[in-house]
Amino acid sequence: MRIPRDPHRVQDVALIIIAFAVVLFLLVQARFLLISLVTAIVIFSLMSDAINFIARARIGPLAIPNWLASVAAVVAIAATLLTLTSIVLAQINTVLLTTLSYADRAPEAIAALFSWLGQNTEAAVLNSLQTVELGGYIRALASQAGNLMQGTVLVILFVGFLFAERVWFSTKLVNFVGDPVRADRVGRIIGSIIRRVNRYLAVKTLVSLMTGVMVWALAGLFGLDLAVALGILTFILNYIPNIGSIVATALVALVAYVQLGDPATTGAIFAITGVIQFINGNVLDPMMMGRALRLSSFGIIISLAFWGAVWGIPGMFLSVPITVAAMIVCSEIPALRPIAILLSREGLPEPETEPRETSSRHEAAE
Repeated sequence: MRIPRDPHRVQDVALIIIAFAVVLFLLVQARFLLISLVTAIVIFSLMSDAINFIARARIGPLAIPNWLASVAAVVAIAATLLTLTSIVLAQINTVLLTTLSYADRAPEAIAALFSWLGQNTEAAVLNSLQTVELGGYIRALASQAGNLMQGTVLVILFVGFLFAERVWFSTKLVNFVGDPVRADRVGRIIGSIIRRVNRYLAVKTLVSLMTGVMVWALAGLFGLDLAVALGILTFILNYIPNIGSIVATALVALVAYVQLGDPATTGAIFAITGVIQFINGNVLDPMMMGRALRLSSFGIIISLAFWGAVWGIPGMFLSVPITVAAMIVCSEIPALRPIAILLSREGLPEPETEPRETSSRHEAAE
């Protein structure tokens, strides 16, 4: 017996597919603006608690006004971002210039890695690499790196507007929702997202900094020309989950082999760098992160692939904060709770709108 199809269900599925396609198109077309906006929101969430603490502080009988704390925060954020962007651009230029100087030696050095497969294989790899216009790719990367400063300026502007509106967020939220109880629930969800993202970024920054310093010391010990650049790039790449540490380790080994040309020394550098990445990423990072993230590894990989395809490398950096926010929001919507279950590590995402006393006991236990 043939079961008749529900035309309304088919129509709903078609509308969902069309809506997803439209949203995806807008995400791709407006990626520069949206990446800057999401980055500004993350930076704002990192600094908002600190600004609230400063605003509550008192110097004798005087209290620090909210506007003064916000202005000081924006100035500090602007100075920090501009300084970091200048350092990163300088190191990228150093890497690109050094790469150009090694461009003639790189194909032969890489092809030599396949010498154990025979001369024919080595010759085939060398011929393939010589057809690649490395200089053109390097110049394309240099032109894309120039957009980094424009993005930094846009992020600073967005952060400034967010801090300017910070005082009125709670009032706007109550008026927007129309119910103080629901507004409090939404506020707790937002607060949970901010706490988890802040914990993740704080731990990731500390672990990435330690890894970058270790790689810099290792590269300097073996006399590599790009020791500082490799340390900074390792620090940056470690923000990309799973893949970033692999790329950083391969990059260090490739630079060592191209410069030194000694397989034994390169193997030692590769092994030591791998041990550093493994200990920091698989022992120290989870130990410090605790249960703050609660994301499944498979969910992180899927998110990394999706946002990397939509927004490129910046999307890979932002994939984890976006996924954390999506999991928490989905856990509060019954129709979307299956998505939160798939994204969570244990398959049991904890509710974020439980009573404040219970939530406080959970946080104390963690």
